[in-house]
Amino acid sequence: MDQNTSSNYGAENITVLEGLQAVRKRPGMYIGTTDVAGLHHLVKEIVDNSIDEAMAGHCTDIEVLINKDGSISVEDNGRGIPVDIVGKTGKSGLETVLTVLHAGGKFGDGGGYKVSGGLHGVGSSVVNALSEWMVAEVYRDGQIYSLEFKRGVPQGDLQILGKTNKRGTKITFLPDNEIFEHTNFDFDTIMSRLRQQAYLTKGVSIKLKDLRDGKLNQFYFEGGIKSYVQHLNHNKEIIGSNVFYLDKNVDEGYIEIALQYTNSFNEQILTFANTINTQEGGMHLTGFRSALTRTLNNYARNNSLLKEKEDNLTSDDVREGLTAIVSVKLADPQFEGQTKSKLGNSEMRTAVENTFGQVFAQFLDENPSDARAIFGKCALAARARLAARAARDSIVRKGALEGMTLPGKLADCSSKDPKNSELFLVEGDSAGGSAKQGRNRETQAILPLKGKILNVEQARMDRILSSAEIKALIIALGAGVGESFDITKIRYHRIVIMTDADVDGAHIRTLLLTLFYRHLKPVIDYGYLFIARPPLYKLEQNRKIAYAYTPEEMDELKKTFPNPEKLQPQRYKGLGEMNPEQLWETTMDPDKRSMYRVKVEDGELADKVFETLMGSEVAPRKKFIQAHAKAVENLDI
Repeated sequence: MDQNTSSNYGAENITVLEGLQAVRKRPGMYIGTTDVAGLHHLVKEIVDNSIDEAMAGHCTDIEVLINKDGSISVEDNGRGIPVDIVGKTGKSGLETVLTVLHAGGKFGDGGGYKVSGGLHGVGSSVVNALSEWMVAEVYRDGQIYSLEFKRGVPQGDLQILGKTNKRGTKITFLPDNEIFEHTNFDFDTIMSRLRQQAYLTKGVSIKLKDLRDGKLNQFYFEGGIKSYVQHLNHNKEIIGSNVFYLDKNVDEGYIEIALQYTNSFNEQILTFANTINTQEGGMHLTGFRSALTRTLNNYARNNSLLKEKEDNLTSDDVREGLTAIVSVKLADPQFEGQTKSKLGNSEMRTAVENTFGQVFAQFLDENPSDARAIFGKCALAARARLAARAARDSIVRKGALEGMTLPGKLADCSSKDPKNSELFLVEGDSAGGSAKQGRNRETQAILPLKGKILNVEQARMDRILSSAEIKALIIALGAGVGESFDITKIRYHRIVIMTDADVDGAHIRTLLLTLFYRHLKPVIDYGYLFIARPPLYKLEQNRKIAYAYTPEEMDELKKTFPNPEKLQPQRYKGLGEMNPEQLWETTMDPDKRSMYRVKVEDGELADKVFETLMGSEVAPRKKFIQAHAKAVENLDI
C-alpha cells in the first residue's frame, strides 16, 4: 500500500458533522454494552486512532499501558492530533476531536486519512464522555500540549507544558464506574486485540505493559497476515509446505490474503476491512470464496485430477480445513450497520475475485506438490459430503413430518410457539426421568442423552450424522444442521444443557458446546443456548431446607441455621440424586433458577479453545489443563 502522502494534516482537515449528544444516557448505542466487552471496547477505539496513523504511514510505534490506578494510556509516534483552531467550532482541533461526535480527520476530502478504520468518527469523543477523567497530550511542532476532561467536559483551556523532540499523541483515561458494571481491565483481552492489529498492520510495533503486575508483551510482524495464519495453525497438522500470500495495490484499494490448509475438518476464515474485523463477511469474502472454488476446479481439470465425468468441487469441499485471512483497505468502506460487521462495497468483490484468482492459480502452478496435497484434501471432503448428504436428507425428511417422527425419548412440550418453548438436554435416563416428572409440560421439553456424544471436532459430517444421539438432537430442534441450518425453523428459543457437576458432566457439556459451535452456530449467535446451574449442596435441618451453588455460598447459608456446627450438607454428585420437586425448584423453575447464556465474544479465541480441548493434538491440551487446573472450582474427580 502506498504510504507516501504530500498533504498536510492540520485543523482544516477536521470536519464536524454534528455536536456531542448525550452519550452517557445511552452508551449502548455507541459501544454496544456497558459490561466487560463494552469496557474493553474503549481501548479499541483509542488504539484504532493510532492504527489509522500507522496505516497512513505516519506511525511506527504504539504503546498501551494499564496503569496502577486502573486507567489506560495509549501513546503513538504519529503526527499528533492538530491543536490549532477549527473554524466551525472555535475550539482547538484536540478539543473538537475529543468532545464532538463525528469530528475528525476521517471525514471530508481534506486529506487527513486516505484509509481509516474509524469510519463513524465517534471513538475518541465517546471514550471521553464515558470516562471519569481523560488527559490528552500532543507532541508536535516541538511543544507538549495538554488538555484535561472530566466526564467529557474540558477542565480549562489547552495548556503548553514545555518543549519536546517527540511527536505523537498520548491519551490517558479512567472508565467511569457510574457507567460500567466493572472497570477492571483484563491483560489477555487487550493483548489478543493488539496482536491482531499488529498482524494486520505489518511493520508497526505495538507494546502492552501492565503496571499493576509488570506483565509485558510486544508485537511486531514484518510478515503481516502470513504470520497470522502461521499463528492460527500453530497446533494443527499442516497440508503442503508453503503459506500462500499476496499483497497488492489495485485501483479499488489494497488487498492482502494469506491461506494454508490443515487436516482439520473445520474452516477458519477471518476477514477484515481497514483492520476492522468484518465478522459477517461481506463482498471481499464473497469474491474470495468464488475465486477459491473456481481456481481449484480449473487446476484440477487442467491437470487431470478430476475425471471427465466427475462433478466439480463445491465451495464447502474447498473450505474444509482451510485457514485464511482476507484483509482489504479502501478509501470509502461501506459497512452494513453501526457494528461494522459486514462490508458492502461491491467493487471489492470483483477486485478480490480477480486478483486472488490470478495469483492463486500461479501459486498452484508453481507449487505442484502443494497443489496436489490441497486437491487431495478437498477430494476427500467431496466424498464425505456425498455420504453426508444422504444422512442429512434423511434427517430433514424425518423432521419435516413433525411430531410423528420426533425422537421417541423426547418428552416434548405442548406449546408450539418457539418463543415460549425450551428444551433441556439432560445427562442420563435417571436425571431425565426426574426432569420429565418435575417440568412444566406446557413449555418445557426434555431430551435425555445417553453417555458421551461423538466428539465432532474430529469427525466429518457423514460420521456426525450417523450418531444416534446427535441425530435425535437435530431432529428435535427441527432446523437442520451445518450449512442447511435454518434458525427460523427452530422449535425452541431456549436450549438448556443440563449435566452433572462432575468431570463426566463437564466433558458431556463440552462435547455439546463443540457440536453447537461447529454445526449449529446460529443457536449461539441468536442467544438461544444456555447452561443450567444446578445446586452443589443441600442444607437441611428441622424442616428448613436451603440450596447452595458454591462452597462460599454454602458457608454463608450455614450461618442462617440455629445449629450450624451440627449441620451436614449434602453434596449433590448428580442431577439424578434430586427428586422431581427439587430439580424443578432449584434448576428448572423460571422464577427461581440461575442459568448461563452461551455467547462468543472472540471468535478467534473460541476456535483456539475448541481446537485445543477437542482436537487430535494431545500436547496443547495437556498444557492448557496444567495452566488452568488451579482455576477450576467445585471439581470432583
